[in-house]
Amino acid sequence: MVRILYRMAILMGVSVVVTSGKGGVGKSTVALGLGRSLAQKGRRVLLVDCDAGLRSLDRMTGAEENLVFDISDVVFGRCAPAEAIYPCGEGEGLFLLPAPSAGENMIRPAVMRKLVPLLKRYYDYVLLDSPAGVGGGFRSAACAADKALIVCSPDPVCVRNAGAAKDLLEKLGIENRRLVINRFSAPLFSATGAYKDLDGVIDAAGVRLFGLVPEDAMLAAAFLRGRAAPVDSRAMKALCRMSGRLEGESIPIPDQL
Repeated sequence: MVRILYRMAILMGVSVVVTSGKGGVGKSTVALGLGRSLAQKGRRVLLVDCDAGLRSLDRMTGAEENLVFDISDVVFGRCAPAEAIYPCGEGEGLFLLPAPSAGENMIRPAVMRKLVPLLKRYYDYVLLDSPAGVGGGFRSAACAADKALIVCSPDPVCVRNAGAAKDLLEKLGIENRRLVINRFSAPLFSATGAYKDLDGVIDAAGVRLFGLVPEDAMLAAAFLRGRAAPVDSRAMKALCRMSGRLEGESIPIPDQL
């Protein structure tokens, strides 16, 4: 029995919630970009869309037309878990468990605490795409996470909300919390003048920096069409560096992009 439990512990994957305190900062883009990059490294990755009623990952992964079941069907016993998990492209190692189409079917935190550990047995990474805000959906997405990536753009409102998300994650017991500054534009950041430099953003959010992702309309457009990122996408290259850090690689964060 001890040997079996030890083997299960070795094979157990890692759950990462991708969240923020505000909508429109690119959480789903970050989650999908990380998922694709990890899959390209040979990892089995499951994207879990936790945004009941406003799901987007089915569209962004190109799985929309194949959807029959979602996570609520699994929870309520209407299908086997494997029937609600969809491959995202051929041979990529990336899979999607979609959110319910109706907001009232949001999965409760107590259920997620049981479901996510089961999913981690079959995937190297379970990436939980949190809904906007810090309400019940946020708690459901975050409650069973091992790590948290807090996404924000470098403006005072988003940074303040990132700090609020950090405080709630701390209350949920998630100690491994890191900041992703997304949609960064050096000219706009300088012109806005809200912060002297990126250290000001990091200090205001109160979270250590994990990644800096540039504004990239090509990546956003590709994902919204359910396609892979262009090979010359600067944002995707930044997300690939982030996936390396998730894997434990020592990859420096550039001072500017």
